[in-house]
Amino acid sequence: MKLRIIFLASFLGLLSACTQLVESTPTPLPTHSLPTMVALTGQAIFATSNALTQTVPPTETLVPTKTPVPLTAFPTSIPTIEPGFTEFAQIHFLSLGPMSSLVSPIRLQVMMVAGESGIVQYDLLGEDGRLLQRIVKKVERFPKGIYQSVELSFEIRAVSEAGYIRINTKDKAGRIQALNTMPVLLYSVGSNEINPLGNMIYERVMLEGLKDGGNVFGGVLNLKGRFWPFNDQIVVAELLLPSGEVISSRILKFDGIDTQQFETTLPYKVTEPTLVRLTFRQDNPLLSVSDPVLNRSMYIYTMEVLLNP
Repeated sequence: MKLRIIFLASFLGLLSACTQLVESTPTPLPTHSLPTMVALTGQAIFATSNALTQTVPPTETLVPTKTPVPLTAFPTSIPTIEPGFTEFAQIHFLSLGPMSSLVSPIRLQVMMVAGESGIVQYDLLGEDGRLLQRIVKKVERFPKGIYQSVELSFEIRAVSEAGYIRINTKDKAGRIQALNTMPVLLYSVGSNEINPLGNMIYERVMLEGLKDGGNVFGGVLNLKGRFWPFNDQIVVAELLLPSGEVISSRILKFDGIDTQQFETTLPYKVTEPTLVRLTFRQDNPLLSVSDPVLNRSMYIYTMEVLLNP
């Protein structure tokens, strides 16, 4: 009897547990509610994540700016134009200013109007005038000028000395048509220090009322204009025949190296129209070695004129 009572009690307990399990099963959600629940759940997850994660400001990445490298290092100073001097020199330097400190080799850049011969001669001279290097080139003639670049090399015994870059070009008759000089400092070691060109890009002669190829009558060539001296030496004005013979000459003296006015005459005698070259030249007294052709010339400016009886 007692055993039957225990069995009945166990059966009733098991039945009660199954009833509770059935009652606790969750009610399934309608199908159309699932997207809403997913969205709400996702929003809750992101909100929780943002609340728990410390906000870090974005890091600014600086992109390095590429500085353009000039092809050629030209002087930046603005030239001071002397009154009345606006004509570019037939030979004017682009890359070297006066008294630039240079080591070998020298990269020289110039603009030039080659002479009628097309021959251009580049000379690098030591302080006494000795020739350190010479380059002779055939250059096409353009009335507005042509760009030229050459490399000059040198060796000096001293640590440093004064030097001169002298460039000249000739006409068909072999007369100097243009010559220009740049004084520099030469060093056996070190680095280049380039000075600005200033106003050395212009011709040093300005003539009034006379043009290249102009006609002259009456046996006298009247000259009036301005000159910018290289130094305190005299300036020689000459009329040269195609053979190089001087048929008239005058010496011009200037006070100092500032631009100055001048006025003079060159008398001549011809029996027929004769094409001559009017030449202005100034020498360098510091050159103790004289070139047999160029002598000690530091600057030469020329033009052709037609002399009539």
